[in-house]
Amino acid sequence: MKAVVYEAFSAPPQIQHLPDPTPEAHGVVVKVMATGVCRSDWHGWMGHDPDIRLPHVPGHELAGIVEAVGKDVKQWRVGDRVTVPFVGGCGSCPECYAGHHQVCDSQFQPGFTHWGSFAEYVGIHQADVNLVALPETLDFATAASLGCRFVTSFRAVVDQGKASAGQWLAVHGCGGVGLSAIMIANAVGANVVAVDISAEKLLLARELGAVATVNATEVADVAEAVIEVTRGGAHVSLDALGHPTTCFNSISNLRKRGKHVQVGLMLADHSTPAIPMSKVIAHELEILGSHGMQAYRYGAMLDMIQTGKLSPERLVGQRISLERSIEALTSMDEFQGIGVTVVTEF
Repeated sequence: MKAVVYEAFSAPPQIQHLPDPTPEAHGVVVKVMATGVCRSDWHGWMGHDPDIRLPHVPGHELAGIVEAVGKDVKQWRVGDRVTVPFVGGCGSCPECYAGHHQVCDSQFQPGFTHWGSFAEYVGIHQADVNLVALPETLDFATAASLGCRFVTSFRAVVDQGKASAGQWLAVHGCGGVGLSAIMIANAVGANVVAVDISAEKLLLARELGAVATVNATEVADVAEAVIEVTRGGAHVSLDALGHPTTCFNSISNLRKRGKHVQVGLMLADHSTPAIPMSKVIAHELEILGSHGMQAYRYGAMLDMIQTGKLSPERLVGQRISLERSIEALTSMDEFQGIGVTVVTEF
């Protein structure tokens, strides 16, 4: 198969031809029809993820067609249209038995714990636990764009933040994660304040449902600006970027008993940010993480897509070739793109 491979962290990846994967007894091989280019892939390429062993094929936001099925798989057949959460569960640990596959004790992640989807084929483990059937009406590029950013935002807004109609929800960072969160929060009736440094991204945030925006380059204090707009602070606030500044602002702009949800990854030098702990204590704030979403929760999200309440296709930006994915991956830290870049040509 053709695949993107890097043999050293931060070194230029290359297109190589590798042996086709074969399915584990409990797994499948998926023919990749589309795969998203995500900042998490950039973190992996930079060497920020201890699970990666070189040489490595990145990619974890994928959609495609089942190409081969392991002997113990019961629910899937060759030809099925599928996607998969970026965190897969083993199905047999205490967390999985409790339904928390996204924090499985023996979790696997395509593109991190094993070779990923910047390739023509990818192996997926524990298929009966982790695969998600795609509606025929959902195209592969849109399905791939769900894989990390959209589903993580859905869980962050709906399951972790428990945002509800009439609440104020702040989103710090209007990349793929943030724009997804804005659309989802608007769909459940929350009033969204979007925060970013790009006027272009803030305009798109308005189009996706934000009722107010804050340009962080134009205000002296981001948290105070959000508190003013929301007349007392956000009920729920998301750091959708993953930076010490956005994390601090997200916690600081909460009203009493509000919830901060950390969605953006904070790795390497950003892994131990300062937080306003005195305010956390005095205002009884909650600090939560959001790490993917279980396969069995996709149904609620897919139903909202099929009924038109969510339109993730609006977040799909460039559609590129596997060859162009190398430049897209290595330049992720420049934050130039609008929406989700998806590889659709292999």
